[in-house]
Amino acid sequence: MILARLASWRRYRQTFRELEALNDRELADLGLGRRDIRAVARQAAH
Repeated sequence: MILARLASWRRYRQTFRELEALNDRELADLGLGRRDIRAVARQAAH
């Protein structure tokens, strides 16, 4: 259980960091805005 939660948290952080590093145009190419980053990272983690 603890290892699964740790892995999930790491996936969230990695996804968040990667998306946060993109500029607005790159995010728009993916159909995302800055406000979507947390939700997408959360979805990727679960």
